[in-house]
Amino acid sequence: MRLTLTTWNINSVRLRIELVAKFIKAARPDVLCLQETKCPDDAFPLKRFKRLGYEHVALNGQKGYHGVAIVSKLPFDTTDIRTFCDRPDSRHISVALGERASLAAPIVLHNFYVPAGGDIPDPSVNPKFEHKLQFLDEMRDCAPLHPNGDDRHILVGDLNVAPHEHDVWSHRQMLKIVSHTPVETEKLLAVQTCGRWYDVARERIPLSEKVYTWWSYRAADWAAADRGRRLDHIWVSEALRGTVRDFRITRDARGWERPSDHVPVTAVFDV
Repeated sequence: MRLTLTTWNINSVRLRIELVAKFIKAARPDVLCLQETKCPDDAFPLKRFKRLGYEHVALNGQKGYHGVAIVSKLPFDTTDIRTFCDRPDSRHISVALGERASLAAPIVLHNFYVPAGGDIPDPSVNPKFEHKLQFLDEMRDCAPLHPNGDDRHILVGDLNVAPHEHDVWSHRQMLKIVSHTPVETEKLLAVQTCGRWYDVARERIPLSEKVYTWWSYRAADWAAADRGRRLDHIWVSEALRGTVRDFRITRDARGWERPSDHVPVTAVFDV
């Protein structure tokens, strides 16, 4: 069975529902994971997604901030929400795809929106950065999050860290900028190592190549400046590592009318 999965920080699903519709009409992912939906569950545009063919929806939203969602053509066996840092701030949701989706073996899918961390990379003066570091530590230490043995797990989302040198436009200039500071990159890579996760982008694209999924709104011409960061990730467990058939970043979406500052990131699996 071929499974196409996309992750996208949409930066308000209601504001950008037409962009979502445009993307999924063209790409037709089986499962779409959204971050920063910025709406409570009862305001999520369920009817529009159902008209587009996505009957199955798992939500963890709140008014105005954060929020994650998984919309799917395939039914879920179970859904789950985890709270990190003792804050009910809608940053995680997971689903299991299994018997109801006609899979021979189940897949657990985690969708994350890691805190951005503010502007000052010093936890002693910036509570937002302190929160981000604590969140990453809890992800590392959350045993139920990580796969074991033959578990088929996928972790996606806006992880708000660009961990490698060429995941940012200038490694040297970004070392003191939140999202690429050494403490953040070390902590995110520790999450990956602890869970024995494989980074699909860097499995398929050499570490020597620049790869971005986010471009700031502050740039007058984002494409010409091309000062991007790779903040959006798809990770898989060992059991799924050999099933990846394609990986793509829809860079053009950054140039659509009233875009998100993030673009869709897609992986295709034979499951």
